[in-house]
Amino acid sequence: MFADLVAASAAVRATRSRKAKVAAIADALARADPVDLAARFLAGRVRQAGPNQRRLEVGWRGVHEAEVAPAEAPSLTLVDVDLALQEIANDAGSGSRGRRLERLRALLARATADEQALLRGLVLGELRQGALEGVVVQGIAAAARAAGHDLTDADVRRAQMFAADLGVVAEAALAGADLSAFTLVPGRPVKPMLAAMADSIADAVADLRGALVEWKLDGVRVQVHRAGGQITVVTRNLNDVTRRSGAVVAAVADLPGGDLVLDGEVLAVGPDGRPWAFQDTMGTFATDDAPADVPWSPFFFDLLHAGGRGLVDEPLEVRRGVLAQLVPESLRIPGQPVGSPAEGEAVLAAALEHGHEGVVVKDLQAPYAAGRRGSAWRKVKPVRTFDLVVLGVEWGSGRRRGYLSNLHLGARSQGTPDHHPDAPGFVMLGKTFKGMTDEMLAWQTERFLELETGRDGRIVWVRPEQVVEVAVDGVQASTRYPGGVALRFARVRRYRDDKDPSEADTLEAVQALLVRPPG
Repeated sequence: MFADLVAASAAVRATRSRKAKVAAIADALARADPVDLAARFLAGRVRQAGPNQRRLEVGWRGVHEAEVAPAEAPSLTLVDVDLALQEIANDAGSGSRGRRLERLRALLARATADEQALLRGLVLGELRQGALEGVVVQGIAAAARAAGHDLTDADVRRAQMFAADLGVVAEAALAGADLSAFTLVPGRPVKPMLAAMADSIADAVADLRGALVEWKLDGVRVQVHRAGGQITVVTRNLNDVTRRSGAVVAAVADLPGGDLVLDGEVLAVGPDGRPWAFQDTMGTFATDDAPADVPWSPFFFDLLHAGGRGLVDEPLEVRRGVLAQLVPESLRIPGQPVGSPAEGEAVLAAALEHGHEGVVVKDLQAPYAAGRRGSAWRKVKPVRTFDLVVLGVEWGSGRRRGYLSNLHLGARSQGTPDHHPDAPGFVMLGKTFKGMTDEMLAWQTERFLELETGRDGRIVWVRPEQVVEVAVDGVQASTRYPGGVALRFARVRRYRDDKDPSEADTLEAVQALLVRPPG
């Protein structure tokens, strides 16, 4: 019954314990019929939205218009819900919006109040219950083990990366199927492997069995599939951008090797060989009608499949060797194996000299861990820090429910008009919830409630008295914030109780870091 899933969702939402969340999901999956629908719903997914989308073509306004009194008792099954959503998704053509809303209204009329809440979350792709896909993956593994099948979390996670359908994986896992049958297939994108941060080259290479240091290009991450002559280009979020990737398609079309799956970056490079700023590359690349003369250049650094051979389980050293055989040097990201931190520092210096943002240090013996961020890849970039002032804080959700989490950050203004009613003399530059420990969350919740001046929904405005040291990867021009600049990848380093707000960095100091687009 759908009501059982509602109860499981409530149990997940009611606890902060990941272990308890996993147990609740595992129990629900063990009793669900069919299990594939249960797994998708618990992760906030519906199959009708497709693997790379979370929602149907029904927005907030439509859901509001479909409001109806709830049923008194539960009667819906998982299949009932799935069939109704399929009818909504299938409806197209003249008058389809009205028909979709009528179908949604009919579904909601069969649901209790609690079931309606879950259905709205599924339709809108905004199911907020603290059960992210990774927790559901652990729940699937736990349910499979309880059924007597020898599966690890990593087994299920790997299958999910390659299947791109949590429901199919859940069904196979609980049936005791061999999950190694799920593998990379050219033409079916997978989430990319990601890099963790490292403070220095020395830290990054310290415990690696063999290290490769590559330039880190600040472009658009792409995965390129060539399957049966058909070329598809997707971003790191698996959005299909083939239509706007002519330079990438042309470059890959000329490569040998049969079916291919390549990992790389696309960026615009000026006549001096230096890259455009990220915001200019991204802003132009994201536009369907981008100018034809934008100097796009693809650069590849990994190869996941070539000529009928899957390479994800091979060590990077092997993958890199095959990449060098198939892809010319002009299309590969520069890098070299290093035997010492000093050699790595030389590669970093070269990357910075050519206008790039740093390097990635990679374990030459590591396989390709699709969709994972781990210590096998480590980013090293010069870190810039600013001392900023907290202007407001937002209440957290999920694991951070009950804590003040997302910081609104401001710089001191000099001669700039005041842009914040509760913090005159400061200009907002962005937000961050990154870099906070559990102890820091508890401390700042108490601290900022003491400084509270008012509230606006989830935002608690505070007196501009607390200075915080924030690390950033850079800044970019912004029309969203009144200072005309926004922080990139801001994360909290520490609170500066030793500093007065009058000692915070100025807006002009932050603006000085701005890289202007090429003229």
